[in-house]
Amino acid sequence: MVNDEERARALVSGLGDPVVVLDSERRLVAASPAGAELVDAEPGQRVGEDVGGALVLFIGELPELSAYQELRAGFTAAVSHELRTPLARLLVLLETATLPGADVYELVEQARQEIQQARDLIDDVLFLGELETGREVVSLGRTRALPVVREVAAAYADRASHAEIDVQVSGGEQIELPLRPRMLRVVVENLIANAIRYAGPGATARLTLTQEGSVARLAIADDGAGVARADLDRLFERFYRADAARTSRGTGLGLAIVKHVVTSAGGAVEARGAPGRGLEIVCRFPVA
Repeated sequence: MVNDEERARALVSGLGDPVVVLDSERRLVAASPAGAELVDAEPGQRVGEDVGGALVLFIGELPELSAYQELRAGFTAAVSHELRTPLARLLVLLETATLPGADVYELVEQARQEIQQARDLIDDVLFLGELETGREVVSLGRTRALPVVREVAAAYADRASHAEIDVQVSGGEQIELPLRPRMLRVVVENLIANAIRYAGPGATARLTLTQEGSVARLAIADDGAGVARADLDRLFERFYRADAARTSRGTGLGLAIVKHVVTSAGGAVEARGAPGRGLEIVCRFPVA
């Protein structure tokens, strides 16, 4: 009689996508050929949280379900809180527009910005959810990175000019990163947007792409306001904003998305800087 584990092995053996099947203790049950390349474990061995972007399926109950439910509840509460802010401001603007002598055109423009803020937040939440449920394959193939970086920087030129930020791009023409073009665009867009929002007028943000041996490095460094050292490790948390950035119209998810994409591709990301000394965000990828 065929049991669940044998069915799982038969199911994934012929799949071309990276798929990993675990039991309730996160022990490896089966993996597709592409999934086996991403997981450093034999059947029966425990698998860590990092599965290199593979789709993870579980046999039996999800591990640590109560902790998962607690995390999900906290995330839902945070999203609800973040959505209330632009909606509350929108309500005030609409009420103000009905007052005698109100500058309706200006108030409507501000209301449009609040609606865009809510829309951006919803889009980021949905995209992050897709990443975390495996509906987006992050590291599928390789992309020559510099053309994509230049394309994104050009698309953000008007926003950068309006914020008085000079965005510069340099790097090796042939360097490839283990990301799909769309995923690379997501990373670069969020890195540039973060610099535009927080570096401050007059700052220069330099995007560089380099490679040393088997490691490729995508970094953005600005000479702007910087952040406190105590905030550096928390910049990649969902909805976290340093004190100086709390009035920003950012969604608070941009760098969390960057970290998720980079780590799912087998890379690592870190932030360096200090108040008045700018901020540098470095993404490193294995390219061997």
